[in-house]
Amino acid sequence: MNDRAALEMLLVHGALTRPRLGELTGLSKPTASQLLARLEQAGLVVQDGIKEGSTGRTAEMYRIDPAAAYVAGLDVSPARIRASVADLVGTVMGEYTLRTPGRSGAGVVVGRVRTAVEGAAHTAGVEPDRLNRVVIGIQGAVDPATGRLGYAAHIPGWHVPDVTGRLVEGLGLRVAIENDVNLAALAELDRGQASKVRDFVLLWVGSGIGMAVVLGGRLHRGATGGAGEIGYMPLVGAPLVRDVRRAHTGGMQLAAGAPAILKLLREHGFRGTDAVKTLARAAAAAEGPAAAGGVRQGVRRREPQGTGEEEGTRATAALTELAARLGIGLANVVAVLDPELIILSGDVLHAGGEPLRALIERELHALTIPRPRLRLSSVEGNPVLAGALHLALAQTRDEVFSSTVP
Repeated sequence: MNDRAALEMLLVHGALTRPRLGELTGLSKPTASQLLARLEQAGLVVQDGIKEGSTGRTAEMYRIDPAAAYVAGLDVSPARIRASVADLVGTVMGEYTLRTPGRSGAGVVVGRVRTAVEGAAHTAGVEPDRLNRVVIGIQGAVDPATGRLGYAAHIPGWHVPDVTGRLVEGLGLRVAIENDVNLAALAELDRGQASKVRDFVLLWVGSGIGMAVVLGGRLHRGATGGAGEIGYMPLVGAPLVRDVRRAHTGGMQLAAGAPAILKLLREHGFRGTDAVKTLARAAAAAEGPAAAGGVRQGVRRREPQGTGEEEGTRATAALTELAARLGIGLANVVAVLDPELIILSGDVLHAGGEPLRALIERELHALTIPRPRLRLSSVEGNPVLAGALHLALAQTRDEVFSSTVP
């Protein structure tokens, strides 16, 4: 227990002297010295220079050895696999992206995952066999009873019995598969909007729609791993789908997924083939003619009289309709879960930005008695990869920090 407490303090505070470590852990100087010697012998702690004292005395500094363990995180989509490798203190050492066009079988999937992991490891300057474990984020969920990946008909090759076991055998490493939106929620717990929140939901809108549910600080996955698959939820005003096993066919998906958003924006005069870019343009227009036209080199672009105002009106109408659709879906969630916070994430919601967030919040608060806060995700970079590394590191540290006696 003392070893674990000391390692946790070194993680939080960085390099520490023996006296300071003793103060933080409540250990005596002799006990702290024995502890550090044991951790150093176990390969978990290294000396990190000398700290000068106020009276000329010096004290050795100690820190966790980042090379004591490495982990990999993956973000899998139909078109590519993104992989990152981090050391024990969480520093990202290397990244790699593998394009995955076309359909593939189970054997090809294992090979592709191995290629992505090895690519990230080599970029990090780490031999792949030094990785402690791999956590894979994917647009689906593994049923704990069957070991099959569900809710992922759009990602071929992954729908085989015991897909995790096949990857473990093929990579020779410990492997865990987790829903990508769940991992984004873990990243919010670690470094984002939910760092001090126990009950929250994260709504993700990108090419698909998903939700993560966190209750009491823990992910709620459900009996089959499908908790939070809100894209399949029937929604007032959307077509009622009787065969939701087909990809992207649920009520919420049909009402507020990327194709539906593009159609809505076109109806309001915003042309485009990319939902993210088109919505970003509409959100800028909704903030006013200055935002829509932009300021270039300090000179405001001139618009024909009335053009900016008319575009802003159309943009506001489009965003208001989209907010109503999302607000109705979220109202059902709030009525059941009563979360403290709702986090909006995914490329589409980030493109809508503050104008869309404010409209969703207004719509939701008009429909429910509980009025949870709505916030845009604050996790920088790829939140799925951040969550995958966070989970891999938590599991690895728990293992490594609990076995410090050589």
